[in-house]
Amino acid sequence: MPWLWLAGAIISEVIATTSLKLSEGFTRPLPSVIVVVGYVGAFLMLSRALTRGMDLGVAYGVWAAVGIALVAVIGVLLFSESLTWVQIGGIALIIGGVMALEMGGGH
Repeated sequence: MPWLWLAGAIISEVIATTSLKLSEGFTRPLPSVIVVVGYVGAFLMLSRALTRGMDLGVAYGVWAAVGIALVAVIGVLLFSESLTWVQIGGIALIIGGVMALEMGGGH
C-alpha cells in the first residue's frame, strides 16, 4: 500500500510542476491553483507512504527519479524542449542509483 501512496505523490508532484510552467510566474490563476493543490497533495501522499512503512531514502529516491524522468518527457512532448544524449544518460544514472538504493537495502 505505501507504493500506491508514493505513486499518487509522484503524479501529483508532476502535475504541479507542469502547472508551474503553465502558470507563467503565477500570473495565470488556474495553473497557479493547481500548483499549490498539487504540491500540498503530493506531500500529504508522501507522508502517507512514509507512515505506512516505506523507508525515507527509498521513497525520496523513487520520487525524485520518476519525477525527473516524467517531467523531462513532458517538457519534450508539451513544451517542445529538447533532451541531449548527455541529459538522457544523466536521467538513466539517477534511475540506476535509485534502483541500487532499493536493491541494496535490507528486506
